[in-house]
Amino acid sequence: MAATALPAAAQSLFSPAIRVNQDIVTWYELNQRMQFMEFLRIPGSSDKEVRQELIDDRLRLQALREAGIEVPPEDVQQGIDDFAARGQVSTDEFLQILGDAGIAPETVRDFIRVQIGWRDYIGSRFLSRARPTEAEIDRAMGQAGGSGLEVLLSEIIIPVTQQTVGQVEALAEELALIESFDEFSAAAEQYSASDTRQNGGRLDWLALSNLPPTLQPVILALNNGDVSEPLTLPNAIALFQMRGVREVSGGAPSYSQIEYAAYYMAGGRNPDTLKAAAELAARVDTCDDLYGVAQGQPPQVLDRITAKPGEIPRDVSLELSKLDPGEISTALTRNNGQTLMFLMLCNRTRDLGEETSRVDIANALTQQRLQAFADSLLAQLRADAVIIEE
Repeated sequence: MAATALPAAAQSLFSPAIRVNQDIVTWYELNQRMQFMEFLRIPGSSDKEVRQELIDDRLRLQALREAGIEVPPEDVQQGIDDFAARGQVSTDEFLQILGDAGIAPETVRDFIRVQIGWRDYIGSRFLSRARPTEAEIDRAMGQAGGSGLEVLLSEIIIPVTQQTVGQVEALAEELALIESFDEFSAAAEQYSASDTRQNGGRLDWLALSNLPPTLQPVILALNNGDVSEPLTLPNAIALFQMRGVREVSGGAPSYSQIEYAAYYMAGGRNPDTLKAAAELAARVDTCDDLYGVAQGQPPQVLDRITAKPGEIPRDVSLELSKLDPGEISTALTRNNGQTLMFLMLCNRTRDLGEETSRVDIANALTQQRLQAFADSLLAQLRADAVIIEE
């Protein structure tokens, strides 16, 4: 583990490295936090970034003291238990692993205590102001001609066959523990079968209403940087990482019906089939064009389907959410990976119905606003503080 260099004057590890108003951060704390962040592979573990995070923690603690907020020891312990569970180890095993890396239990407790205390403080201070009104929920759901919610995601779609299901499930469980944007992108480039792998799995902004109805609450429950639990799809397992949520003007309509076409090509994802699919994509502009392609072949090679969003298979619905009418996806397979699905979106029919729970939307808006309040307050605390770095 790399450690922060001590000052030239060979000061004690427990002498001040940073003074934040009346509080100090010692060189020992600086070393410990850097080792902890590097151990967890959390982005932002350079000396400068760790210093800033410890300064912010002192400012958070000062705000908690002023508000008379103390985090009960049992809440801290529960936070550590939850942290360990994410790594699928017991708390004792987690602390032992950290101890073997030279990281003291107090370092973990201090980190968890600040996170819990600050979350509770922000909630108690700003929750009433962060809750959306019914009209704001309507706008977020794309009703009344207002605004809608869009999400910025990264994805990993891993193909599964009967022979590889166990291996893929184990891999997906490991990838679900990723906490870094860069690490998730690298994994997408290595493992994903989706076309987005060439861009590190990063998707453009998507209207929430375009996503499969069963997936919407899963996505809304993610905070920035969070990775979803592995989601089982036909012939694949999917993971998603949240990169952002925003309200947009112009509405985010929901749809009563989705029309799409699927042309099935033998050979699965082998290079020859993928090349043939790319050539076909260059020749067709609309779903009607596929009738000419399928002419003379058995009827089952082409499906043209109109269905409600909730009736469409989740993997198909997910791919369609990324497409505009006339666009194509070749990410999916059928027949245990032996058949490539050439998928084209034909049309969407708008509907003013509510596919997404109002509670899910309200929670997402509330968390987004609480984060904005927290960022603003912390910036003000920094501006007012006396900070001296050694």
